[in-house]
Amino acid sequence: MKASRIAAAGAVAGAAVLAVSSPCFAHVSVQPEGEAAKGGYAVVGFKVPNERDNASTTKLEVTFPSDHPLSSVLPQPVEGWDIKVTKSRLAEPLEVHGKKIDEAVTKVTWTAKGEGIRPGFFQKFPVSVGTLPENTDQLVFKALQTYSSKEVVRWIEVPQEGQDEPDNPAPVLALTAPAEDGHGHGAAAEDDKASDDAEKASAETSAASGDDSGGTDTTARVLGVVGIVVGAAGVAYGVLAGRRRTA
Repeated sequence: MKASRIAAAGAVAGAAVLAVSSPCFAHVSVQPEGEAAKGGYAVVGFKVPNERDNASTTKLEVTFPSDHPLSSVLPQPVEGWDIKVTKSRLAEPLEVHGKKIDEAVTKVTWTAKGEGIRPGFFQKFPVSVGTLPENTDQLVFKALQTYSSKEVVRWIEVPQEGQDEPDNPAPVLALTAPAEDGHGHGAAAEDDKASDDAEKASAETSAASGDDSGGTDTTARVLGVVGIVVGAAGVAYGVLAGRRRTA
């Protein structure tokens, strides 16, 4: 009997712990597709679970880090959601691939056109970002999750190393070491160079094709003139031969 009572008490306690801790696991988070290498580009997904049983998630607002602004932020269209990208002027311009950028995306907002994220479901919102900074190991994105009941959950608390996770942690993107295969730092510049080389090669090919075409036209014209001259000479010879026979 004692063993059964202890087991029952343990089960109840375990259920209580899960009930209390479950919201900590169901927060808005961000994860890359593969790795997010410093100095490169990455596609990241903001994962939004619905924590309520009686309301749907109808809006997500993600604020991008101002201490490490990103020169490129391109959200992927999500069916059933409107997307608004907000840009702000930078206090200090960024230099990316030799170009100065004086504004960057500071917020992306997704608003449901219909019901949104229903209870018991989650939704991912993909975004292409870069160039990722090289002087930090992580990026913090603060997020606001709005429900159809008008409740707003603020996922803005920054987790601290060595401390327990806060009740409303902000999404944190961990950055990895720069890629060694050239697809990290400077990859965009190499892609631009490759594109320029391809355009140059195409132009040279077109020019060569035009020259060949011009040579072919000239040859055809010369042969046509020669043919006409030979034909005329043949006709003249035939007429003279006929006159001689008649004479």
